Formats: sequence, C-alpha cells, structure tokens
Amino acid sequence: MQIQGIYAAIASANMDVAEAFYTQLFDREPDDRPMDGLIQWRNVAGANIQIFLDKLHAGSGRLTIVVPKMDDARRSLQQLGVNLVGESQGDYGHIAQMRDPDGNHLTLAEPPSQPFET
Repeated sequence: MQIQGIYAAIASANMDVAEAFYTQLFDREPDDRPMDGLIQWRNVAGANIQIFLDKLHAGSGRLTIVVPKMDDARRSLQQLGVNLVGESQGDYGHIAQMRDPDGNHLTLAEPPSQPFET
C-alpha cells in the first residue's frame, strides 16, 4: 500500500464554534471544505487536521501539539482566552492540557532541551 497522506480527525457538535476555535489555534482559516460537515487544514507543522460533524462522538478526541516553548504557547493561548491546566515536567519535556469547545482533549508538549537518552 502506498500512503499519500494522513489526517488526524476530531469530532465536533458545532462546526461553526469548532472552526472559529481551530482557526485561532492554527492562526489561519481551513484549507478546504471537501463536503458538508467536514473542514480541514493541511500541513499544520507537517500534520493534516480534519474537524467533522459528529455530535455523538464530540468531546472524545485527543490531539497532541508539539510546541517549541511552553511559556510562549501559554501566552498565545491566554490571548485567545484559553488556559492550560495539568502542567507537568518530566524526563522527556513539559506537557500541559487544554480542551476545545467540544471537550476534546488537547495536550501541548514541549520537548526537552537535551535529547532523551535511553
């Protein structure tokens, strides 16, 4: 099988609210709307993201976003009215949590300044 691309998909109960949130988060409008109930962003830091209308599964998604500096990400998110919670520091970087308007769980991860050694 030859793979041309992969999309991470997140369910939403309200596409207008989800689009506004992710447009601010990604700092750009969706790239396209291939069909009713689906919007997508291509090449968000190398990843492709789809938001699709699915009221039954909205809020059960998970997405990890790697950021270069957690403090910078925190400041940007605070300007959007989003606060990070559940921050923790470990051997392999710094993580913090947030939720989108549907309750989907988003984790921000700052890699360590030194490569992880096994």
